[in-house]
Amino acid sequence: MSSRTSATDYVEDVSPGSGALPPRAWYPRSDAASLSLNGRWRFRLSPAADAEDDAFAEPGYDAGGWAEVSVPGHWVLQGHGSPIYTNHLYPFPVDPPHVPTENPTGDHLRFFDLPEGWDVTDGGAVLRFDGVESCARVWLNGTDIGEFKGSRLPHEFAVGHLLKPARNVLAVRVHQWSAGSYLEDQDQWWLPGIFRDVTLLHRPVGGVLDFFVHASYDHAAGTGTGTLRIDSDVAGRVTVPGLGIDIATGESATVPVEPWTAETPTLYDGLLATEGERVPLRIGFRTVESTGGLIKVNGKAVLFKGVNRHEWHPEHGRALDLETMRADVLLMKRHNVNAVRTSHYPPHPAFLDLCDEYGLWVIDECDLETHGFTEQAWRDNPVDDDRWTPALLDRAARMVERDKNHPSVVIWSLGNEAGTGRGLTAMAEWIHGRDASRLVHYEGDIDCRDTDVYSRMYPEHAEVERIGRGLDGGTRKRRALPLILCEYAHAMGNGPGGLADYQRIFESHDRLQGGFVWEWIDHGIEDERFGYAYGGDFGEELHDGNFVCDGLVFPDRRPSPGLLEYKKVIEPVGIDIDGDGTTVRVTNKQDFADLSALSFAWSYQVDGETVESGSLAVPALAAGESAELKLPEPPATDGGETQWTVRALLAADTAWAPKGHVVAWGQSAPRARRAPALVATGGPVASGEGLIVLGPAVFDARTGTPRSIGSVEVTGLRLDVWRATTDNDDGAAWQSDPRYAELWRGFGLHRMRHRLGAVEQAGDALTVRTRVAPAGRELGLATVYRWTSDGDRLGLTVSVTPDGDWTVPLPRLGIRFGLPAADRVRWFGGGPEEAYPDTKSASLVSRWESTVDELQIPYVRPQENGARADVRWAELGGLRIDGDPEFWLTARRWTTEQLDAAAHRTDLTPSGTVWVNLDHAQHGIGSASCGPGVLPRYRLHAEPAEFSFVFTDIG
Repeated sequence: MSSRTSATDYVEDVSPGSGALPPRAWYPRSDAASLSLNGRWRFRLSPAADAEDDAFAEPGYDAGGWAEVSVPGHWVLQGHGSPIYTNHLYPFPVDPPHVPTENPTGDHLRFFDLPEGWDVTDGGAVLRFDGVESCARVWLNGTDIGEFKGSRLPHEFAVGHLLKPARNVLAVRVHQWSAGSYLEDQDQWWLPGIFRDVTLLHRPVGGVLDFFVHASYDHAAGTGTGTLRIDSDVAGRVTVPGLGIDIATGESATVPVEPWTAETPTLYDGLLATEGERVPLRIGFRTVESTGGLIKVNGKAVLFKGVNRHEWHPEHGRALDLETMRADVLLMKRHNVNAVRTSHYPPHPAFLDLCDEYGLWVIDECDLETHGFTEQAWRDNPVDDDRWTPALLDRAARMVERDKNHPSVVIWSLGNEAGTGRGLTAMAEWIHGRDASRLVHYEGDIDCRDTDVYSRMYPEHAEVERIGRGLDGGTRKRRALPLILCEYAHAMGNGPGGLADYQRIFESHDRLQGGFVWEWIDHGIEDERFGYAYGGDFGEELHDGNFVCDGLVFPDRRPSPGLLEYKKVIEPVGIDIDGDGTTVRVTNKQDFADLSALSFAWSYQVDGETVESGSLAVPALAAGESAELKLPEPPATDGGETQWTVRALLAADTAWAPKGHVVAWGQSAPRARRAPALVATGGPVASGEGLIVLGPAVFDARTGTPRSIGSVEVTGLRLDVWRATTDNDDGAAWQSDPRYAELWRGFGLHRMRHRLGAVEQAGDALTVRTRVAPAGRELGLATVYRWTSDGDRLGLTVSVTPDGDWTVPLPRLGIRFGLPAADRVRWFGGGPEEAYPDTKSASLVSRWESTVDELQIPYVRPQENGARADVRWAELGGLRIDGDPEFWLTARRWTTEQLDAAAHRTDLTPSGTVWVNLDHAQHGIGSASCGPGVLPRYRLHAEPAEFSFVFTDIG
């Protein structure tokens, strides 16, 4: 029995722990017995590491008054304490390896019986923890079996000699803070608890220990052969029936195979059989190398179209079940994502099984980040302190040994934003020595001394172009290596902008092998107060607000417009229709697969409606090949705007999407668009009630603003230049690009005044002259509204002339007004989702229908959203609005000012008015929340502009 003690020195010990078995390969199943210990556990929370002794671990301890928590789970998401979010600041004093005395500590108890037929005298047993944050000490039946750190890594303990047939008592003490916390500063919620599976594994005599599957592919032999060798700590036999392989462990067999790639994830079922255990295998043959300055798989260079993926669930935090992981993989595949960087720790191992099965390239990243030390110029950084090196090597080994048999893992990453130091070099040397079949990555190794890939975060487009052209500096070794952007295109809020521009650069230079968008999912916590909570919502003294919500999918895994944009930008098939609409060029942008899995369809639209469609015969082009194909003769029409659309669809059901799923599409440039025409037939007429009547409209005679258009009341129509600033408008303090929101507010663009100059009734027009300008500034916008009518319809031409020294771009330029009621919205233009100047690749021109509420994009922190681009006409609230030129349509049940003031979705309350913006132009989005700002061509400069609308009462 253990003695009662309150000693907690292990919490601040820099070692990885004691008592755990050496790391080994993970496998999901075998014929050996196992017992999941997931479920409801008894739980007690204490305020400090030494607040309670370890008597609770002894058999017979009465925990009847304790609470219960679910394992896997985080206790702070189950009503015990609160989560904390920081980007890089440690939420405790930086004094390594010491942590605060106030150290929330959760004692967990699990009582269990062994299953029927489990013979405790036959072999041994292993107790496995797949993830515990941040430090745990473990007892079984009163015996202290060890303690460990390394939150996102597996730890196993030999416990067979301690087991009883019934009433076993497993006790686990978990500390929120430990020396290990200094190695886990990974821009996410700090969430203590046993958050991955706990499993008891029977280890029969002669059972499998560790094994390493070596399955290479020889593309150069010309016959497409694979060589299989499995090294095993326990001798056995390896069989792969589909390949006719039956060999002893340690022996090699070379046979013809289909190789594994992310596009063609061929897996062969095999079996590793030792004297005491049979382990099913899924084997993928592939070879990874860096040669000729390129990352190659099976002899071909790959282009990563990736995402960074934290593990997240809005209710359960990092405790993910298999179906949630599968949902992520399916969403990625359906949106053309081909790669994942497991930021910034190894994921649940079942996720990698899914990557093997469905096909995703993986950069497997070690559970390491010490970003907070940047606040002290990296002084005392653990990765450059030899005392910490054993812990670093332990983390590297536990990642590599666990995940080494996954064909999807092509690159090991040492970690993230941990500065530089001898410890990282030691990790790289160990990994290279243990597994020469993969490359090693670490973005912080700026000279690539220890790594095989040149990696960067958030470089500007122009710099990426220079690197692609070989015009960068740096060491000779670095200049000979391929570049990947391990993080780019920060997907925080509305955005990211500029994705298409990056992709064009990637595809123009072989050395540029793609990147990984930051990041996959918003880490919002489901909260009845706010909808989703973010940093600061739990009273944290240090936090980084909604910087934790920067994903391509919302917390509930609904795809954001950013993901739809990314899907379009990284399409595996290029579809380019020539200017006269007679031919289409189809390009296979895949690295390996041909186009035989796809079918192609064309459709011909007139004024946004499909009038004819059919199939398009496209040869099964090999990767990289193109073909120019003739389109059918267009049908005869009575005029109108015409356009071709060609789509690439799945020809049959696949594991990840059904037949007919759209993989790629292209549209021709529209032809023969008819601009709305209005010939004025009568002029404005003053009434005796302070009103002016012009055609179907009634105006206020004093202000010249419309009160109604036909039967539709109109409120507050005027020029508008303000938008509720996006996260990318707000920018980040450390970015060199302009922070436009700060500049705009400094210039007063959020509080523009409208001075009336004149209301003129002359001839066939009502002309209203105004100057729109902010208080405290001399600059302004001379704005003229010219109203005309043909008797049934109302025309408006707005002319804007800037005056003064405009040194900042405008957020938007257009008009806004209120309607008393509107629900259904129909429009001809871009859709179905929002688009802005640098985020509109996925905007498909067609006829669309929605509701005002469905037009809103539910960003966790409310901000400008919902604009539909290239709108020819729209119908809502009883009005039809035609534009010349095309315009941006936004409609919402709150004002821009209310949207701008909201911190959470629940701050927005619908009013009785629908506010409509018809914008001539919008400023781009960029990714300045943690990356480059808006590219020059997408900036909305204050320049003379003229735009027109025709309003028709259709109510």
